[in-house]
Amino acid sequence: MLAAMFSGRHTLCQDSEKGYVFVDRDGKHFRHILNWLRDGVVPTLTDSGYSELMREAEYYQLLGLIEGISSVLNKRKEDDDLGAELTRTDIIKCIQSERVRFRGVNLSGLDLSKLDLSFVDFSFACLKSVFFSRANLQCAKFRDVDAEGSIFHNATLRECEFTGANLRGALLAGANLQSANLQDACLIDCSFCGADLRSAHLQTADLTSANLEGANLEGANLKGAKLSNANLKGANLQRAYLRHVNLRDTHLEGAKLDGANLLGAIRSVRYILEGPCSRKIKVKSNEYKQFSLT
Repeated sequence: MLAAMFSGRHTLCQDSEKGYVFVDRDGKHFRHILNWLRDGVVPTLTDSGYSELMREAEYYQLLGLIEGISSVLNKRKEDDDLGAELTRTDIIKCIQSERVRFRGVNLSGLDLSKLDLSFVDFSFACLKSVFFSRANLQCAKFRDVDAEGSIFHNATLRECEFTGANLRGALLAGANLQSANLQDACLIDCSFCGADLRSAHLQTADLTSANLEGANLEGANLKGAKLSNANLKGANLQRAYLRHVNLRDTHLEGAKLDGANLLGAIRSVRYILEGPCSRKIKVKSNEYKQFSLT
């Protein structure tokens, strides 16, 4: 992100006298960002401090720092004996079987990154802060799991079932969630930056303050979803079902809404679409009418 900002392709907010560049992020953690870029060392922080730094690392798109923080947190939780019932080695042995179930098992804090966990049943399990980065979880079942704060960065989650799951604060940036079922899931503060959510089922999911910037939601069903303060900037919502969804306080700048079903959708901000189109779409009332862009 920093390289892109200073590449000359973007306009910067710069002080005309001193040349300072304004970056609208938490300055408290920027020194940690710079130190990591200098020497690659993850700082020693509290759990809450790591949570805040994780958000900054996500914004600056520093995958190495994200993985470093996750590794430190996993090690800390192992040292504190979170009571996980199985180890990574146990999991690897189990997945060699034809049919694997971890229903209701406590796997908190485990590093399950890069494993082939396709079709595994994790329903009702405790998966808090589990590291699933780059894992193959296609068609896995996560029904009613508690996966708060888990890392699914760049994981394959096609056709997974997350109905009723608690994924509050989880990181799913770059994940493939095509046709995944996330109905009734708690997705508050989740990050789906750049994620593939085409044809995903998000009916009545709680996406309050979720970050879906640049996500692909083409054909997704968001009927009844909560999108208060959600970031959908630059997202692809073509042919998405948003009928009667409350979009008040939702950030939709640059989003693609071609063919989306917006009948009865509520929105207080009038200008909602720009970028690929050469003009802005202006809605005179607070309710959208169904429309299609060509």
